[in-house]
Amino acid sequence: MSTPTRSARERILDAASVSFYREGIRAVGVDAVIADAGVAKATLYRHFPSKDALVLAFLERRDARWRAWFAEAVERISPEPAGRPLAVFDALAEWFSSDDFRGCAFLNAAAEIADPHHPARGVVRVHEERLAAHLGTICSEAGFPDPPTAAADLFLLVEGAIVCALVEGTPAPAARARAAAARLLARSTHPTPEER
Repeated sequence: MSTPTRSARERILDAASVSFYREGIRAVGVDAVIADAGVAKATLYRHFPSKDALVLAFLERRDARWRAWFAEAVERISPEPAGRPLAVFDALAEWFSSDDFRGCAFLNAAAEIADPHHPARGVVRVHEERLAAHLGTICSEAGFPDPPTAAADLFLLVEGAIVCALVEGTPAPAARARAAAARLLARSTHPTPEER
């Protein structure tokens, strides 16, 4: 049985996704995407009327795929909800250890696209909001007394670990963030007398 051929749109998105993530959005021109995808220029512009439209499609698809991977990885690492807040960092360690890790595509895009009103910045904000909401669900299902605060703490540790892993070129920040999260979460369930 033959494998179905990917559509031209998917080939373009695949090529753009690899190049934008590996080299940066500004560094990659549409001609390079066209060459990598093996399509005609008219085909690219039929599916994506501008480079900005292609960037938006790349980020939207990356958001859906990354969040699906993240949720699956956390649940695989910790089938029990109580362990998932810390499993978040074990999942990050897996990602940081991958050969193609180059930081967060959304933080990278925000750094590259200075205009706060650019549509891509909206996709970045939505991704961050969805990640924060997912962490809130994890903390709620784990039974923390104040899930929003626990999730906000985890969110900052996640974001910081991603940036540090990119800068340091090692998965070690995931373990450091996990240890910090364990301390914070322990305090949220067993506050000291002055915190009560």
